[in-house]
Amino acid sequence: MGRTRENKEEVVADLKQILSESQLAMIIDYQGLTVGEITDLRNNLRPTGTICKVTKNTFMRLAVEEDQNWQPMNQFLSGSSAFLLVKDDIAGAVKAYQAFQKATKKTEFRGGVMQGQALNQEQIKAISELPSKEELMAQMAGALNSIATKLARSINEVPTSLGRSINEVPSSLGRCLQGIAAKQEGEDQGAG
Repeated sequence: MGRTRENKEEVVADLKQILSESQLAMIIDYQGLTVGEITDLRNNLRPTGTICKVTKNTFMRLAVEEDQNWQPMNQFLSGSSAFLLVKDDIAGAVKAYQAFQKATKKTEFRGGVMQGQALNQEQIKAISELPSKEELMAQMAGALNSIATKLARSINEVPTSLGRSINEVPSSLGRCLQGIAAKQEGEDQGAG
């Protein structure tokens, strides 16, 4: 018994919803994977906020047809397709898939889509090597903290320098007065 029209519409609506929450889609050919291996892949991807969807290309084509961001996916829709839809940790998802691919040697990476751009495996790998949002925030916090520390030291140095200068005034004044007195004394002796 085939799917009903309502059931097909539910599948497409579900795909649209998942895509709306995703940052990246990777399309792989899963032919040759056992149910257990697909389950392992799903389990490995789950901690990264990635959903592995095995669905008909026709359903995915319908899900992306009205969304410019995902339309480049159409070029990868052939054969047995599994869709790795990444919501959170792009680097973690790519690394989890690469580890799975290396271990099973059964899947073939077809392509990826991110922000309306079709991506090849090298581009996906390059994106995965970028620092995560948390790492970037930590780097920025460190830089801001460093600036604040340097500023605090500089501001602290002003009163210290001013204090040293003020402490130097009496002795400088004393030396000036001694110099004037010596000069006066020399003039008095020269005149006398």
